[in-house]
Amino acid sequence: MKWFKDWFNSDYYHILYKNRNDKEAKAFIDNLIENLNLTRNSKLIDIGCGKGRHATYFNKKGMNVVGIDLATNSIKEAKKNTNTTLQFKVHDMREVFKENHFDIATNLFTSFGYFENQNDNIKTLNAIANNLKKEGVLIIDFMNAYKVMHNLVNQEKKIINNITFKIKRRIEKKTVIKEILIKDQNIKKEFKEKVDLLTLDDFSKLIHKAGLELINIFGNYKLEKFDKKRSERLILIVKK
Repeated sequence: MKWFKDWFNSDYYHILYKNRNDKEAKAFIDNLIENLNLTRNSKLIDIGCGKGRHATYFNKKGMNVVGIDLATNSIKEAKKNTNTTLQFKVHDMREVFKENHFDIATNLFTSFGYFENQNDNIKTLNAIANNLKKEGVLIIDFMNAYKVMHNLVNQEKKIINNITFKIKRRIEKKTVIKEILIKDQNIKKEFKEKVDLLTLDDFSKLIHKAGLELINIFGNYKLEKFDKKRSERLILIVKK
């Protein structure tokens, strides 16, 4: 089994990351809608949607949204918010979901670069391109790999809901590998998380290979200018 199927389907994954900032995520989406003039009733696909927090908010802003994710447990949770203009499906991002159908595709909160084979990254972007209509827009929100490489926290310990998470990080072959050791009363578990350290240059090459055009770059959720040494995020606006 691939590590991401195991880890992303685990209850412990959602416990560890339960304090993600929803207020910040909503402000980010508001900024995107205003900056990119995203219109109501646009058809949007959120790729790697998790439990659907971004997809649900885009829907509240008037968009027709489909969220896809490989993690069945996340989609099961996301489906609690389903309505006539908000749907969630278990689907592999490497495969086309619906050809030439969507005005907007989003891939948010570092939901890219999980695969052992680098060809899967281009396969994913090709699938996203095929999901989009001509002139459609793709929004990628990724970590700033340069900053992560130079500021890696090697070890940390978190206690959440009386569960102890010991996290070790290392970089191997331009990939961040995170080992998560969990102690939950008498239960001990170990998971792994891997993400490619894709830089702006790496993404530019992938985007070009997929026949897409990079039209803007931001460095945080306020959509301020990207600075590779200082920016927290790498946010790419891409057009078909």
